[in-house]
Amino acid sequence: MTIIAEDFEFVVGVDTHARTHTFTTIHCATGALIDTAAFPTTDAGMNRALAWIRRRTGGEPVFAAVEGTSSYGARLTQMLQTEGIDVGEVRPPSRSSRALTGKSDPIDAEAAARSVLGRQRDHVITPRAAGTRSALRILLAARSLLDQQRTANRNALTALLRSTDLGVDVRASLRETQITAIAAWRTTQAVDTLVRIARLEAKRMAMAIKNLTEQLTKNHKALAQLAEELAPGLQTIPGVGPVTAAIIICAYSHHGRIRSEAAFAALGGVAPRPASSGNTTRHRLNRSGDRQLNRAFDVIVRTRMSFDTATKDYVARSRAAGKSNREIRRNLKRYVCRSIFRQLQTITA
Repeated sequence: MTIIAEDFEFVVGVDTHARTHTFTTIHCATGALIDTAAFPTTDAGMNRALAWIRRRTGGEPVFAAVEGTSSYGARLTQMLQTEGIDVGEVRPPSRSSRALTGKSDPIDAEAAARSVLGRQRDHVITPRAAGTRSALRILLAARSLLDQQRTANRNALTALLRSTDLGVDVRASLRETQITAIAAWRTTQAVDTLVRIARLEAKRMAMAIKNLTEQLTKNHKALAQLAEELAPGLQTIPGVGPVTAAIIICAYSHHGRIRSEAAFAALGGVAPRPASSGNTTRHRLNRSGDRQLNRAFDVIVRTRMSFDTATKDYVARSRAAGKSNREIRRNLKRYVCRSIFRQLQTITA
């Protein structure tokens, strides 16, 4: 397979920020730095940047190595792709490399460009696809925030009821029926200021919890609909629900972003790392990668372990062989990752 320096005449490295993007053009054959420039992130600024790239490259094949294609560089990535320029996602330089080269926007832009010169095209991450997948990511972010707010309100309401006697049994966790009853409390004219204020605050938090629960229910339905649209049948896999399906689809994104099943496993942190030494041969848990994707695999595995007959049989055999629960879950997560990747290869657009 050819490398990027053989497929393209120029590489443009981009260091992205909220207000400005810095561009550096590198000639692939010689490695010479052609030019560096910074442009504002406005529409006019991005149009000037595209014109600058065309002037510096003279219409020759160009590859753009962009930092933050899903954040600061998202709009730029879409514009470059619309112009027919191939775009790859690169990570910021490591601290160790910065100790030698220093830190500035032009330096980072040049480092982005040079980091892909000797790499094969399919080894450079393809930016996540926009459109419906972006809507799915927005819903996941919104769900996380709603869930955090509901948990905070639940904890605050429980603490209030345990510290002030309002006639509610809170020795155990609050039940939904209790929250509904508290939300329906009438305004009291109690003489005791503490009781009056505590009841008002408890009612407010209970109403907030119910409202957030309704929003989470709507969010759940929207996730199920979009996930089915992007990956029909994915939610029929045992243990896969709307939330886990959405996380998996967002991580996988589209054909070509993940080059192989092994790369998908590494992205999800379910590819065990060798940790052998001397006469000891073993592997350790991989704690890198996309932790949300790893969490989705973990939820699927734990769900299957509770109801899926084949998974239960595997767990029983593994325990009889002396494996720990952690080792069993790690193996199952790898198996789930493999089967889901194969399915995604056939059902996603």
